[in-house]
Amino acid sequence: MTSKMQADVGLEHRAGILDTRSREYLKRGSKEYQRGSLALFAAGVATYAVLYCVQPLFPVYSREFGLSPAAVSLSLSVSTVLLAVSLPLAGFLSDRIGRKSLMAASLFVSSLCCLCTAFVPNFTSLLIVRAIQGIALAGLPAVAMTYLAEEMEAKSLGFAMGLYISGNTIGGLFGRVAVSMVTDVYTWRMGIGVLAVISLLASLYFWRNLPPSRHFKPQRTEPKANLRLFAVQFRDPALILLFVLGAILMGSFVTLYNYLGFRLLEPPFRLSQTLVGWIFLLYLVGTFSSSWMGRASDRIGLRIVLWINVLLMLTGILLTLSAHLAVLIIGVAVFTFGFFGAHSTASSWVGSRASIGKAQASSLYLLFYYVGSSLGGSIGGLFWSRFEWAGIVGMITVMIGCAMLVSFVLTAVLPENSNLHSQSNA
Repeated sequence: MTSKMQADVGLEHRAGILDTRSREYLKRGSKEYQRGSLALFAAGVATYAVLYCVQPLFPVYSREFGLSPAAVSLSLSVSTVLLAVSLPLAGFLSDRIGRKSLMAASLFVSSLCCLCTAFVPNFTSLLIVRAIQGIALAGLPAVAMTYLAEEMEAKSLGFAMGLYISGNTIGGLFGRVAVSMVTDVYTWRMGIGVLAVISLLASLYFWRNLPPSRHFKPQRTEPKANLRLFAVQFRDPALILLFVLGAILMGSFVTLYNYLGFRLLEPPFRLSQTLVGWIFLLYLVGTFSSSWMGRASDRIGLRIVLWINVLLMLTGILLTLSAHLAVLIIGVAVFTFGFFGAHSTASSWVGSRASIGKAQASSLYLLFYYVGSSLGGSIGGLFWSRFEWAGIVGMITVMIGCAMLVSFVLTAVLPENSNLHSQSNA
């Protein structure tokens, strides 16, 4: 009896330890889960507001600096491409100094760069500041998904990831709309300055409210060891496909919004700069899509949700060929809904798919994502200059066709590799 009682006590003790550990993860409904989710939401708002605030200003820059649409698109592309190439370094630093510290530093420095943008004397100076800002911005998107994957309970991850991406959506929306409105009334410099102050306040909120990491352990890996962690990700064909998919999705999305303003300012629409800015309210559709598709993927699976969203993107871009403003807006809304749903699905898939080196996997996904943004956004200028909107639609349609092919191959590859990962984790 004594031995049996001791065994029972031992089992209860071990069960208690496991239960305590499970409670350490942030669960949906708890105060810490709410604080963490809202803090990352605010961080997403600030990051994407300062990154994309120049996008509706392309026609303004073209007039003020006497440059072509393809040339002024560099004010966005230079930030996104340097953000992309800085992501692996940011992931490496986060393994050493911690997730929260790096994300907070990224927010503060990028907000200060945004403030400096309002005072640049010429377009060359603007590009230099935007380049520095792109490097600084890398710290948050490189680590945010890793933080969520480490700290959130598995059943709560989909919603939290969707909410973070919703913050990205609202940030992109707010930055574009706010700057456009202030530009129409005052100047573009005033608009960017106001946005910089708001971003600094959001950075402070993030620092005060994000719960400290509980499952992060500093890793003093050497650069070679860190590079090996990046190399490991390319051994999984499913992860490679997800990286490529992120590049295609973001490239098509940025191309659409980069040159939408040029079309809306010209006949037959002839909208004002403020109204062009308000078109970005369609980003709210993406906010709903990210959260809703995050929950849907938890219920019906990532594969089905991904296919649905890619098909929605194709439908939306074809609708934008219409010369009727209402139909064009519906098309952009459908495309936006599909994009953010697909991005939310793919990013969640990367976070849960990587068995080791989650930070490196997330960094690689975003590296491809932003390289796709930079290449698509700039190449789109050539299609616009030669074929105008028909060229943009044609380019994006081809990219979506590639996304459909990648999604099909991904569906075929993933089940076998998922079993391999399950076995390795066991």
